[in-house]
Amino acid sequence: MSLYKKWSELVESHQTQNDLKQFWKQYFEKEKDNYASILSEGQWVIEGKVKDLADRFDMDTVMFTGFLDGINTSLAAPLNIEELEEDSDVTLSIEPEKLYFNMLDAKADWLYNLPQWDGILSDERRREIYQQYRESKMVRSTKVGRNDPCPCGSGKKYKKCCGA
Repeated sequence: MSLYKKWSELVESHQTQNDLKQFWKQYFEKEKDNYASILSEGQWVIEGKVKDLADRFDMDTVMFTGFLDGINTSLAAPLNIEELEEDSDVTLSIEPEKLYFNMLDAKADWLYNLPQWDGILSDERRREIYQQYRESKMVRSTKVGRNDPCPCGSGKKYKKCCGA
C-alpha cells in the first residue's frame, strides 16, 4: 500500500471529533517545526529518499507524506504523491513566494507568521503577496452594465450599441 493511501487512512481513522482535533494539533506542531527549519536554513532544494527525509524532520514516513502533500503545490516540480514509497527518491524544489501564498490560502497563520520569514521575504513583498492572495479570492462580475463601454469595441455605450 502506498504511503499516501496510509496517510489518508490515518486521517480518516479517528473516530471522535476530539481524536481528530488532537491528531491535527500534533501534526500542525510538527509541520510548524519543519517549516521553521526549512526557512531558517534557507535551503530551497531538498533531496533524498522519503525515509531519510522523514528521519531528518523527525517524522514517521506516513506523517511525512502528509507534509509532502501539503508542500506539493509550492514546489517547482510537484511530486506524484500517490506513488511514493519509503525508498522513493524525491526532490523538493521549494518556491518561497509560492509557499507563502499557499500558506495564506490554507489560512495557516501559524506558518505564514513564522519569524523566519523575516530574512526571506521583505515586509513589502509579503504585503504584495497578501494582496495577490486577496485579489485571487475576489469574485468579479462579468455582467456588462447599461452605461459601460460596449464589449464589441465600437466605443459606444452598451445601451446604444449591442444592448439596444
